[in-house]
Amino acid sequence: KQLALRAGSPSAGPVDAVAEGLLDLLKPAIQQLDLHVHSVRESQVELREHIDNLATELCRINEHQKVALDLDPYVKKLLNARRRVVLVNNILQNAQERLRRLNHNVAKETARRKTMLEASGVFTSRSPSKP
Repeated sequence: KQLALRAGSPSAGPVDAVAEGLLDLLKPAIQQLDLHVHSVRESQVELREHIDNLATELCRINEHQKVALDLDPYVKKLLNARRRVVLVNNILQNAQERLRRLNHNVAKETARRKTMLEASGVFTSRSPSKP
């Protein structure tokens, strides 16, 4: 809000330039972080599926074996690990949603500032062929 109040003052140029630079600096980092979070979430889903399959297989083996070997503690450990994976996945999902909102706000603010600068005549788009 403070930047918005200063935008109409004569000294808004350097402040806007710094804000624009910060926005330009943050946007790629946010996008890269969002991609990494998405990748980790996919891995978490795959891990959860493997844990489910392994737990099912252990239960099947336990039912069909002739020797009295109790695999229930191992199945419980697998299910506990699955629960933790689901919790981490939920945390990552919330973080990714916050990143998406932040990225959206950065893009919106960048567009707003660019429009404001273009309207004030301070910023003009130049094509690479023009000096």
